[in-house]
Amino acid sequence: MHPLRAALLCGLLALGAAAPAAARTVNATPSDYKSKLGQLMPGDELVLAAGTYTQGLTIDGLRGTAQAPITIRGPASGAPAVIDARSCCNTVELIDSSYLVVRDLRLDGKDMAGIAAVSAKDGSNNLTHHITIEGLEIVGHGGSQQTVAISTKTPTWGWVIRGNVIRAAGTGMYLGNSNGAEPFIGGLIEGNLIENPTGYCIQIKHQDARPARPGMPTAPTTTILRHNVLIKDTRPSPDGARPNLLLGGFPQSGDGKDDRYEVYGNLIVFNDRDSLIQAEGRVSIHDNVLVDVAGAAITLRDHNKTLELAHVYNNTIYAAGTGINFGSQARQGHAVVGNLIFATEGIKGSVTTQSGNQTYAVSAASQHVTSPSKTLGQMDFYPLAGQAQGAALDLSAFSADVDFDRDFNGSAKGARTTRGAYTGGAASNPGWKLATTRKPLPGAPPLPGDAPIASGDGPVAGDSSTDAGAADGSILPSDARPGDDTHGATAGADDGGCCSVGATTPPPAALLLTLALIGVTLRRRTIRNRKANKPQ
Repeated sequence: MHPLRAALLCGLLALGAAAPAAARTVNATPSDYKSKLGQLMPGDELVLAAGTYTQGLTIDGLRGTAQAPITIRGPASGAPAVIDARSCCNTVELIDSSYLVVRDLRLDGKDMAGIAAVSAKDGSNNLTHHITIEGLEIVGHGGSQQTVAISTKTPTWGWVIRGNVIRAAGTGMYLGNSNGAEPFIGGLIEGNLIENPTGYCIQIKHQDARPARPGMPTAPTTTILRHNVLIKDTRPSPDGARPNLLLGGFPQSGDGKDDRYEVYGNLIVFNDRDSLIQAEGRVSIHDNVLVDVAGAAITLRDHNKTLELAHVYNNTIYAAGTGINFGSQARQGHAVVGNLIFATEGIKGSVTTQSGNQTYAVSAASQHVTSPSKTLGQMDFYPLAGQAQGAALDLSAFSADVDFDRDFNGSAKGARTTRGAYTGGAASNPGWKLATTRKPLPGAPPLPGDAPIASGDGPVAGDSSTDAGAADGSILPSDARPGDDTHGATAGADDGGCCSVGATTPPPAALLLTLALIGVTLRRRTIRNRKANKPQ
């Protein structure tokens, strides 16, 4: 090919690669949203106007990209877009979709039994991954204990469930299937308020051997549950007692055997029949505030799978029958370090590796923390001056954990001499007041309706480049919002010396001018050749 033509071709390829179709904002109403839904392309945002939507929200075959997710949302403030439940179908159904954000909607279950607010189902027939569910208000989903606010029953990964409010559901979140065949892999669950479910606030099911799915992570991943508020009430569970949070184990061999959970910065309140947290598999539980439980605040034992690895450190536990109970031996090791426990019994079971824990009677709590109470809005477990102190804790065994060196408020632990979930050192608690609200995410902008969290005594979570585990095993900063590209674009393979296709940086003006001049030159040369070769 002539050098000028080759240059022009490469320039046009670069220009085309650098100028993808522009993302659109598509406005919709209850009368036309269904017709517009199927037309969405990567990067598009469908904005549902305030009003009542009675035909559900079935999302089928919408695939964004990591750099250009598809977003479906309601108004960020003011009157909401309300999706009403229907007796035929789940309210938001996700089918063969990926890199999708659903946010700022109100989902009303109308007290219908068995209708999920958000669902991904149908097992391996449904390839659904990298879904962000944020800022939803889910009400009216308490028709039965099996009525679930957010449910997955398909192998999936890359979910972010952030800043949702779920009130009085049958079950808040049920992720995975009871048969162990539909794993929920490498998720991020943060900043949610789940109040007064009949059964679990959150359950992530145990996992058997992983099915082979295109794109599913094969390297070890971590599912993170942080800064959530999980509250139960006195209503009995018809199907038996349920903990607030239940975490099932991972496959015994093959992909997923080295996966783990990390549970930190959560406020978990009240259970008069079961534990606040029950876990098996590989788990790290740290810097949580756990209040008011008749049994054990934390139970670690075999359930559907086996307890493999258990790290429990820097938690504050108040008004518990037992603080931490190992009902089974952790096969790969355990450590219980630096917890502050006000309970009838502090630590029991198969525990041999423990250090720096402080255990007191419930009645002694007022001598150590600001305002011990079972009442949200009144409770404050920030340590009094000089209290909950001891020798510096060795947390090196936990250094692979996200934010292992940050307390409940997101403040740096400093000298690591304080027991419990708060670093202490200030005259009063500088962080969020424990209440029946969403806990603001340290280091992140407040969600609509939330006040910013007060500054702690050091950098907050999100300052480090190793902050949050993404669903694919990569790293996400805690202040990343849904759809943010945290990895950046990469150029495609070199085509043999012409140009690299796939770059997304817009071409500079000089390149555009050069292409124009090349085009003019080629045009003139073509005209001259035609004249020279024209028959006389």
